[in-house]
Amino acid sequence: RTGVSGTRTPDRTRVQGEDTLEPTRYFIKGRTYPAADPGLQDALAQVYGSPERPRCLCVSGGIEMYIARHAEYIVKRMPDTGHRHHPTCPSFEPEPGMSGLGELVGEAIIEHAPDQVEVRTDFAMSRLPGKAVPRGEAVIDPAEVHAPRKRMSLRALLHFLFERAGFNRWYPAMEGRRNQGVLHKYLSEAARGVMVKGASLDERLYVPEPFRVELKDKIGERRRKKLALLLSPEDAVQYKMAIIVGEYNGSEATAFGRRIVVKHMPDVPLYIETKAWERVERSYSAILQARDADVPKKPRVMMAALVYAKREYVYQVDTVSMMLTTDQWIPLDGLYELPLIEALQSEQRSFMKPLKYDAKSAAAFPNVLLLDCEVGPVPLHVVSAVADAKEKALKVRALAIDPPHWIWNTDTEVPSFPARGRSRLWGQLGKQPRQAPTLAPPP
Repeated sequence: RTGVSGTRTPDRTRVQGEDTLEPTRYFIKGRTYPAADPGLQDALAQVYGSPERPRCLCVSGGIEMYIARHAEYIVKRMPDTGHRHHPTCPSFEPEPGMSGLGELVGEAIIEHAPDQVEVRTDFAMSRLPGKAVPRGEAVIDPAEVHAPRKRMSLRALLHFLFERAGFNRWYPAMEGRRNQGVLHKYLSEAARGVMVKGASLDERLYVPEPFRVELKDKIGERRRKKLALLLSPEDAVQYKMAIIVGEYNGSEATAFGRRIVVKHMPDVPLYIETKAWERVERSYSAILQARDADVPKKPRVMMAALVYAKREYVYQVDTVSMMLTTDQWIPLDGLYELPLIEALQSEQRSFMKPLKYDAKSAAAFPNVLLLDCEVGPVPLHVVSAVADAKEKALKVRALAIDPPHWIWNTDTEVPSFPARGRSRLWGQLGKQPRQAPTLAPPP
């Protein structure tokens, strides 16, 4: 799963216990293969490198797919075809304008091939010696003027990884199957094939693996090997930097600045300057306070930290971004969405959470897209009773442009959800499945 067209579409056995309404099936050389079929790899090998493409049979007639070769053959979605897949198919993707992704695709997120995506960030991956070059100053009679290009913030990159890894999706079979090991695996895989500043993101990303005291030494050895690039010198670069994505687990004042503890990294804290941490607390006060909210299932605070080694094996934070999630790592725009997400989970619904990325406000986007309705995806909108006047006005304006079928005002009970549709029915290529659902274009 991914957040941009054309990237990896894992099969059912590789997606966090994902349970689409029917197993994913591919049509190859006149035969249909379930994604978990042991013979699928041989079938993919026969057509790999040829003009013939497998077809995903989530809808009548099928949709062409792409084959990538890593340790094994992997079927991926072709560019700009995500919206053509059935909403319950792992390859489905709503139109980019349904989330903050739409503002970045084509400028900050550039797909060079189904197997290679370049992301352009507004932060560097190294610290240069000397003072920063001033930006934005007007020059009289310049030789030329460049139109600014969009760049992704660290928050947008965090959202990008979570969407590529599928953590903004929920299927009933995921219940009880998400844990730190799953987070480590799928976020790490999501970074493969992504280029940042000319380097592969998976080389610069570290997601803590599940910590076990008896394996502490081996875990530490693997972590040091992964972050060894921070110690390697490079011309004109004072410090190389890496990105650590993990769950914030508290902080404390020290003589060297603030000490940040990342869950599953209890033996290796991160350090940040005291004044910088004070800005973090002001900027993310609502998110940090949400950890102590009076709710049965405490939310998590996920953190992306751009770090460098100011001293050997001591990791200093240069930039940090935080994101609120449910206890199952589903991203949240705020605590007001939590009752909606938990109600959908308790009713065993399949859904997707659109992410903000770098949009100034998420009010224009659906809070949730319901994927398992007869016609879909169905947008669900939430109007928070405690939102400020500006946010409420933006949401009301968005609802007036395209009135949705489902709205919840948080000072009332959660309304009944749209009815669940019939199971996705599969047919052979070229044959119309009986009672196949008719799909409307995304709202």
